[in-house]
Amino acid sequence: MSPDPDLNLTRLRAIALALPQTYEKLSHGSPGFFIEKGKAFAYFWHNHHSDGETVAIVKTSGRDEQAMLIEQEPDIYYSPPYIGPSGWIAIRLDRDDVDWDHIGDRVAMSWEMVAPRRLLEMGGR
Repeated sequence: MSPDPDLNLTRLRAIALALPQTYEKLSHGSPGFFIEKGKAFAYFWHNHHSDGETVAIVKTSGRDEQAMLIEQEPDIYYSPPYIGPSGWIAIRLDRDDVDWDHIGDRVAMSWEMVAPRRLLEMGGR
């Protein structure tokens, strides 16, 4: 669990809200990041259901990509409860060596998966 989850949330919030036409709202008690029509592209979970984790959760292209990420870096990625079966991936933020550029890339890719064409033309990253 992160010793400073507020700092992690502040950094994730800055990344997510820098993308075109995004907004934040609570979703099941945790911060979620959305674009128009309520399409979610990222979540922040801290000690969700007392799991001891601080994570960013983003979309993947599906179960194959999710499995590949978990296999390649199991210390960073895992399948989150509830939304993992839909291809979402959790990225641990409670490590000393969090690569925020990588987090930014994953958040932008997730945004691109739900954004309509006109927003994609505005540029995501």
